[in-house]
Amino acid sequence: MSHAPNTLSLVADIGGTNTRVALADGPKVLTETIRRYANSEFPGLESVLRKYVEDEGGVDAKAACVAVAGPVRDGRATMTNLDWTIDKTTLSRAANAETVSILNDLQAQGHALGHLEADKVRTIIPFPEASDHAAKLVIGVGTGFNAAPVFELEPGRLVAPSESGHINLPVQTEQDMRLAQYVSTAHGFPSIEDVLSGRGLERVYAFLGHEANDPRERRAADIMQACADGSDERATEAANVFTRMLGSVAGNLALIQLPFGGVYLVGGVSRAFAPYLNDFGFAQAFRDKGRFAGFMGNFGVAVIEDDYAALTGSAAHLVSLGA
Repeated sequence: MSHAPNTLSLVADIGGTNTRVALADGPKVLTETIRRYANSEFPGLESVLRKYVEDEGGVDAKAACVAVAGPVRDGRATMTNLDWTIDKTTLSRAANAETVSILNDLQAQGHALGHLEADKVRTIIPFPEASDHAAKLVIGVGTGFNAAPVFELEPGRLVAPSESGHINLPVQTEQDMRLAQYVSTAHGFPSIEDVLSGRGLERVYAFLGHEANDPRERRAADIMQACADGSDERATEAANVFTRMLGSVAGNLALIQLPFGGVYLVGGVSRAFAPYLNDFGFAQAFRDKGRFAGFMGNFGVAVIEDDYAALTGSAAHLVSLGA
């Protein structure tokens, strides 16, 4: 396969286990060019991108943007669950690109808003009328948890990074307190991510077994399957606890950022829970803010069901940079 030089951009979504790489024409990702690489088979991102360039016939990209599962500071990224460090010099060298950018994966999801197909956005709480410049909020629930506000400013879109998954788990009930104490045994601190993530769902399931003096463990995927087929009451109860906690946390973050343009849940766990959120009390927990319960009606909520949204957001970000 050959591509004309300096016409396409290279984009990548780097997770803890796999890296997906693709080419983009403007903000549109060319889905036929998406390739997946196992991180364990490479010493770092540079070797992954060099392999991709080779696999795509020596493509010469005009720009490159990568979305990473970890914090980014001063153009340098450190992976949370992978021993890789990524900087712009390395990215430029690996992709042979003149313009480069490094985003946190949630930032990339924020840049994707407005560039996704309508059938990839599932509404959970209806969206009220809002101005085109209203702030938005993306909340990622997958291997970990994070959130990023999206601001529409005169110079362009700003998606601010954060590490929201590592703040305290909210406690409203006695069961919440016991759950916080249970998950804090991992490292002495009950963070949101300890419950609202794939491994967090597994901890909730184990906690309910601990409460019932009937300890059992199940993988997150098996819990969701049992919830779907109704074969395990504890799986359904775990999904209920998880959903209510997600609603509470999402509501808290909405009050901090005031995303009148909407809240968007992203990530593999968000997509898995999408069919259950309405039945398991997400909206009620989201709005349960005392005298501000009515005010919470200002915020719509949707789930992004596009697995390639981070790639799209990376491409859109490069376009905003003039690449």
